[in-house]
Parts: sequence; C-alpha cells; structure tokens
Amino acid sequence: MTPRTTPSSGSEAESTAAQPVEKTSVAKRATTRAAEAAEAVKKGTAKKVTAKAAGQKKTAAKKTAGKKAEAKKAEVQKPAAKKATAKKAVAKKAVTKKATARTTAAKGTAAKGAPAKAAAPKKAAKKIPAQKAAQKKIPAQKAVPKPAEPVEVAVSPALDAVDRDRLLTGTHHAPHSVLGAHPVPGGVAFRAFRPFALSVTVVVGNLRAELHDDGEGFFSGLLALREVPAGYRLLVAYEGSVQDTEDAYRFLPALGELDLHLIGEGRHEELWRALGAEPMTHQGVTGTRFTVWAPNARGVSLAGTFNFWDGTGYPMRSLGGTGVWELFVPGIGEGELYKFEITRPDGSKTLRADPMARRTEAPPNTSSIVYASEHEWGDAAWLERRGSVPVHEAPFSVYEVHLASWRPGLTYRQLAEQLPAYVKDLGFTHVELMPVAEHPFGGSWGYQVTGFYAPTARLGTPDDFKYLVDALHRAGIGVLMDWVPAHFPRDDWALAEFDGRPLYEHEDPLRSAHPDWGTLEFDFGRREVRNFLVANALYWCEEFHIDGLRVDAVASMLYLDYSREPGQWVPNEHGGRENLDAVAFLQEMNATVYRRVPGVVTIAEESTAWDGVTRPTHVSGPGGFGGLGFGLKWNMGWMHDSLEYMAKEPVHRKYHHNEMTFSMVYAYSENYVLPISHDEVVHGKRSLVSKMPGDWWQQRADHRAYLGFMWAHPGKQLLFMGQEFAQGAEWSEAHGPDWWLLDPAYGAEPDHRGVRDLIRDLNTVYRHTPALWQRDTDPSGFQWVVGDAADDNVFAFLRYDAEGVPLLAVSNMSPVVRDEYRLGVPDDVPAWHEAVNTDAAKYGGSDVTNPDPIKPEPQPWHGRPASIRLTLPPLATVWLRPA
Repeated sequence: MTPRTTPSSGSEAESTAAQPVEKTSVAKRATTRAAEAAEAVKKGTAKKVTAKAAGQKKTAAKKTAGKKAEAKKAEVQKPAAKKATAKKAVAKKAVTKKATARTTAAKGTAAKGAPAKAAAPKKAAKKIPAQKAAQKKIPAQKAVPKPAEPVEVAVSPALDAVDRDRLLTGTHHAPHSVLGAHPVPGGVAFRAFRPFALSVTVVVGNLRAELHDDGEGFFSGLLALREVPAGYRLLVAYEGSVQDTEDAYRFLPALGELDLHLIGEGRHEELWRALGAEPMTHQGVTGTRFTVWAPNARGVSLAGTFNFWDGTGYPMRSLGGTGVWELFVPGIGEGELYKFEITRPDGSKTLRADPMARRTEAPPNTSSIVYASEHEWGDAAWLERRGSVPVHEAPFSVYEVHLASWRPGLTYRQLAEQLPAYVKDLGFTHVELMPVAEHPFGGSWGYQVTGFYAPTARLGTPDDFKYLVDALHRAGIGVLMDWVPAHFPRDDWALAEFDGRPLYEHEDPLRSAHPDWGTLEFDFGRREVRNFLVANALYWCEEFHIDGLRVDAVASMLYLDYSREPGQWVPNEHGGRENLDAVAFLQEMNATVYRRVPGVVTIAEESTAWDGVTRPTHVSGPGGFGGLGFGLKWNMGWMHDSLEYMAKEPVHRKYHHNEMTFSMVYAYSENYVLPISHDEVVHGKRSLVSKMPGDWWQQRADHRAYLGFMWAHPGKQLLFMGQEFAQGAEWSEAHGPDWWLLDPAYGAEPDHRGVRDLIRDLNTVYRHTPALWQRDTDPSGFQWVVGDAADDNVFAFLRYDAEGVPLLAVSNMSPVVRDEYRLGVPDDVPAWHEAVNTDAAKYGGSDVTNPDPIKPEPQPWHGRPASIRLTLPPLATVWLRPA
C-alpha cells in the first residue's frame, strides 16, 4: 500500500507537502536512472507516468490510484516483474536475496513505500511535480546527461539488507545511525523497527504520515522536510491498542564523555549514577536511560514489560571502546521490569538481570526494576556526630541480625517499628545486618549475591530499607552491613559469563572457581570489576547511610592457594601465595570509603595472621605490603580459643588456661572485634549456651560468665541474635530466634530473661565506663593482675581509660565459691564496689555477691603495693569500679 500523509489542517502548503511522489531508483547511478527514463519515454510510458502523477495529486488518498501507481512503476523499472508487485513479496526479497537482488527489491519497495515528500527534489517547495521535474532535468532524448551541477536524487528511506539483518539478529552496534529521523537527499527519512506492530505513523505538528510497512517489523517513509524536526512522535498500532510515544532513536546519548572516561579508567566512584536504569529528563523528555557494561557482546537489546519481553525492537548503541551500551527510552519510569538481551560472541543470546539494578523482583523472580527513590532522610543529627570520635576509641557493642528471620514475616517498615526499640533497650551501640543485597537462595543467608546494588525485595522496596536505617539512626543506633565482594554465584541470568565470556570473574579457571562454595571469584585485577566493587561499597554508605561495612571472607581473597591443593594455583609474579590484585583492591576500597564518607568504618572478617589488616594503606609492614586499611578486624583467634576453653569441663580447664590468655599476646597487633557471630551457632556447632558443659544451671552460669569476660576484654563486642537470651537451639534462617522462651507463660522464662537482663546491664555499664573502650588499641590500657591462676580457673585484669581511671575484671571459671580471694590492686583507689556480678539472682545466679565497698589493704600482692579480698562467685565474672 502506498504510504499516506494526512494533513489535519487542509492548507495548500501542507496538502502539497503530503502528495505521494514517484521515485525512479535507489541503488543505481544517475546515468542508469537517465537511461531508464529515456527508455521509458521511447516506450511511450512517460506520458502515462505524467498523467498518473497529475491524477495522484487529486486522488492521493485513494487506494486504487496507489495500486495503479505501483503497477505502472513496476512496468517502468522492470517489465519482466509485472506479476510480482505484492508488498509482502517485495519486503521478503529485501531480506533473503543476494546483494544485487536486495537492491532491486529495495527499489520496488521504494516505489511503493515512499511518502509524498520522499522523492521530491529541492524544487518540491514550488509545487513542481516530481516526475515533471525529473523530465526537465533529464531529457528523454539524452541517454547520459552531464549536468553542470550534481543532480540531487531522492533516496529510498527503507533500510538496506545488511542493517536489517544486523537489527534482526541483535548485532547492530549503532542502531541510532539507521533508525529514527535522518536528513537525506529529498527530505527526511523516518525509520522505525517495531516487531508485531500493524502500522507506524509519524506525527510532526499537524502532519501525520503513515510509514510504509517494509516487513519483519520495519517501517519507513520519506517526508519533504527541510530538516529533522526538533520533536516528533510515533503512533504505533498493535492489535487492540495504539501507542503514542516519542521515538527512542531520536535522542543523543544520555551518558556524558566524562562518565565514559572514568568508566574506561575504572575510576568512576559514583558508578551507580552512570550505569543501570536511571529515570531522568533528557532533551526535555522524561524517560529512563539504560546503560550496561558488556564489552564482549556483539549486540545488546533492552527487554521488559514495555515491549512484551522481546528486546529485538529495542537495540542499544555501543558507546565507543568502553564496552558500555546505552539507550534512552522515553515514557518509561519507576516500577517497570527489565533485563538486557545480550548477543554473545558466538551469536547465541542470553537474557540478563542488570548488574547495577537498584531494585529487583522478589525471588524466585529475577527481573530488574526501574527505581527512583523518594525517601526523605531524618537522620542528619546522627550523621553529623557519628564521626566525632574514632570508632576504635568509642563504645562499640554490636547486635548481629538476620533481618529475614529476626521476626519472620516482618517487612523493612515493620522491622523499623520493633528492631530499634529492642536494640536500644538492650543498650547495643550498633546492629550488624547479615547481607542485605539481593540473593536468589535464602539458605545462603545472603552470602551469594546476585544484586549487588539492590536490597533484597523479600522485605520491601529500597525506600523501605532506607526507612529502617533511618529509624535505627534516629534511635541512636549505628548500622553495619555485611558486604560480600569475594565471590558470586553461577546463575545464568546474573554475572557469570555475563556477555558470553568471563567478565566479572577471572578468565583463568584456576583463579575464578571458588573451591569452598561452588561460586566464582571476582577478577580483582580488571579495573572495571574493581570499579564495580569500590563504587558498590560507596553506594551503600552514601545512598543508604550505612555506617560500616563488615567485609566477608577476606582471607579467601588474600591467598591464591586458599582451600587449594598444590597444582591448583599459580604463584604471583614474586613467587608468593598472596593475591596481589585482591590486596590492591582492598586497599583502594578502604582508602576511597574513608576519604569520601567520614565516620564510616570498615571491618575485615580475616581468619589468618595477615600482617597489617588495620594498618593504613600507605604504611608498609615487615612483608613489604602496605596496610589493607580496615578500621577493625574480627578476632577469629580469640573466638576459637575462648570457646574451646569454655566447652571443657571445669575440672579440665586448668590444662587449657592459656587458651583464655593467649589473645593478649597479640591483642594490639590489630584493632579487634570479638565476634560471637552466626557462624558459631549453626551447622552442628550448637548455640552459645549449649556449648557449655554441665547441667542447665551450669550452662547458663558459664554463658553469663563468658559474656562478662568478653565485654571486659580489650576489643569491641559482637553477639548474634538469640544468644542474648540463651537460646538453646541452633539458629535456623527458616524460623529465627526462639522468642517463645521469653513468654511469661513458659516455666523457664526467668532463666532466659535473666540472661537478657545481664546483656542490658553489661552494655549500660560498658557505655558509661571509658576504661572498657577508650584505650582498646593502646597496650597501656590493659594490665594483668593474675593471668596464671590455672589451678583456680581465675583470670583478673585491669582496664584503664585515658585519665588512668581503672576497672577491675575478675572471672572465676570453676563451679566453686572462692572466699577471701586476694588480688593485687593499685594503692591509689580508696575503695572498690561491684558494678556487675553475673551470679546475681536477678540474672538467674546463686547471688554470691560483694554488696559492700571493698577497701584495699596495704599488703602487696601480685606485684602491686596493695591488695583486696573478695568473694568470687562460682562460674561468674565480677566487675569492680572505684567507689
């Protein structure tokens, strides 16, 4: 069918501009066109064509005239093809024939499909019929005219076979160069690629022009416009609906040169603002910019709810050598689902979630969601004061939480109504959230991440998670988050071989396969991957106001031979086992986070004796490496040794006394956190109270005594949920803590409530006693009183604050009362009084206490000038402060 243009006003100028005009050829040279025209005149067809052109001016809207024009034109161009004029047949030829046949078919398509101004030369503005003008320029009696000036010949707006094929197969790197509106000889060519569409109409002001259906979803037309209109719209008709939309292929790139430069350098610290889905206003039009890094892809398309999940009609353009693909889609906003359809190097296709997606569907669904935050923060006061004191010189006791199972079934917003109040009541300074980033398998507890930039949708939207963080801050509680940059799962819709080849993972299988978890390790040596992770750390701190990142599995990153046998790893360039790429990444991440987000702390879960985990990155250690730059490090050695000791029957503990004292040999080698984390209460390890020997009373007494020892020991404290009320069962992510133990209707409720009350009191005294935290990293803040009383199972030490004010901590890890137990103390303290006694009756103990102030005696003891005598309760820890 001949394309129609329907001016809505009926003015003479618009009517003239809208007349269909015949074209003679698109693929041959001007001399060939002249020869054909001359031959047509000799055969007597010129008169018919001229008469037909005049008739078309009067009856442009009639289909019968259009069909006659097709037949006439076909006779002029190729008399032997009179019976092959069907529109679909011509379109089919344009794709399937060889190059010369494609050119001929394109001519036939042009003859049928060009809009009025498509074939009009510059003189069309004077209303000179195109055929007449052509005859004037190329006299019929001359076979090969030689004009003094180049002759402007209108071209076919239809795509050539090569571009069509590349678009259909998803391998076009520059779809904007062929789709959309482009100035060509004779006017402006409009091209659209809309699979499944019944028709496409261009709307320019009051002008409407239906494009020619070129087959297989392609539509084209040539309008006699002097320049590409600043704005035009497309009316795309599908069966049962018509979409009125901007043309995505009329827009310039929505990503700046600086962004591309920084991405190429691997230094874009706000990468989330450049890649992913970003709702925005571009060239005065609202929509969403989609960008993705896929350097190995032969082509990338956008698929989503807005195009029936068929990315064919939404090809993205490649932005140079950066490997970034971009497409601004007008009219698409917050809440739309999408993925990237990637054509791999071998030509196969894969549908991938956005690595930079800020919101995702709830598992098991895997689509990315366009997200625009509307949360208004109310934690300015918290952010202003959080960095006023360095974290290693401040109180820091942490309650570790698995959000999905803390109170199963609660959303982020519902948690915001309960969690801050609970944590504040117990006196913890911080919560640590097990991984919040999106993950497909709940049984991984979040440690196998697929959506590094998206809070899990299981509990709500990203704004809902911000609401929770905001609520915690307004309650005076800091928020730490587990962050997992070591590895990622192999799901075929996520990061693994993202664009058909190893991209985020190392290309060497020996380096990429994580031996313990069946996952893939990041390629820390690739600058774009390093940028992806460094920016991710900043993203959580800046966009979600996270106060600290606990970095998971650091040891697995640092060593090339981690969990690998000989022959399964390759030494570094110096012949060593250190992963130099990972070292450089961790140093860059820490330095960048501390520079950009003052007051934030990074914490390493590092289980080896790597030197300098919390040393500044610019200070080299004995091994020649600069420090990793973390603020704190989990003391895995203390955790392991102390729990081994507590698991022994008291009668055997004297043979393991050093397991409780050895930590002080290295206590100041790093800035430590003492962790009793989720890892210690799962997989057959039993809960904390269940690790203790003896009957239920002894288990609870050991549990309380251990907590008192832990809170007094140099370092920060971390306790996993459920252990604060002596839950007997291991933790399960399926049902979370056994809150029913605190139900007053339960007979043993006082036993569990007593332990929780102890935690509250430990935290309260801790926060108000600078001696317990102010000099955590200063050896002068600690002194043993007696560390070798193995036969007594007694440990006693002094802690000092910056002013020299002491606290005396004494632990009796035997089940007997020790009366009149003498301990050496400073002689400048006139009296001591109990601040905490874990054996108090209110905690469920036997209530052996020292209720009166204890005055020193001038009798030297333990190398000190004075001493005190006190009663040590069984399986208990006592804290004494100056009276």
